[in-house]
Amino acid sequence: MSSLEINSCSYNQATRLQLFPPLVEDNISGLLGESMSSTEDKPKDIIKFTPEKLSVDEVSQLVISPVCGAVSLFVGTTRNNFEGKKVVSLEYEAYVPMAEAEVRKICNAVRQQWPVKHIAICHRLGLVPVTEASVVIAVSSAHRAASLEAVKYIIDTLKAKVPIWKKTTLLKNVFCQESLFLLNLGPAETALPFKTTLFDLCNWDTLHIV
Repeated sequence: MSSLEINSCSYNQATRLQLFPPLVEDNISGLLGESMSSTEDKPKDIIKFTPEKLSVDEVSQLVISPVCGAVSLFVGTTRNNFEGKKVVSLEYEAYVPMAEAEVRKICNAVRQQWPVKHIAICHRLGLVPVTEASVVIAVSSAHRAASLEAVKYIIDTLKAKVPIWKKTTLLKNVFCQESLFLLNLGPAETALPFKTTLFDLCNWDTLHIV
């Protein structure tokens, strides 16, 4: 092989290396990764009604975003008392299709008022023992003010407008008041349920005496 052919071969190899550097492929992959990441981080409204136990950590993770500096939470739990009476448990029921539609309206209203990123609203159905969560609301935003205000609005509106029914089980030998009536249930050897609009016309409580 002549010296001219050797030089020509070396030149072609060098040219190929310059035209197709490995870094170009890495840069393209990086750009595609950033594009996919931004696509996956589009605003989300996560609505869930479930009989399963709620995990605050899992719900908060649903709204985490790299562009947000705040995640605000509200966790509603079953307390062991109601107006001085001992609570055994709470039980929730809902007409899920209508409840989901109302919650979606709440999410839309939030987005019209505050610059939030992701919203997660999870409500437990069925029996909820004392200290366990019945509702977990999480909202992420760039700054804390928006998510804090949004969370307060969500829980207040949810209590007022979403068709969720709650039955409270109390211990026996208690006085229960509904509107202007005071009922002395006595020993109450058998359970005596009745309804009362303690919160609003949509969410009613049933006090179940045992």
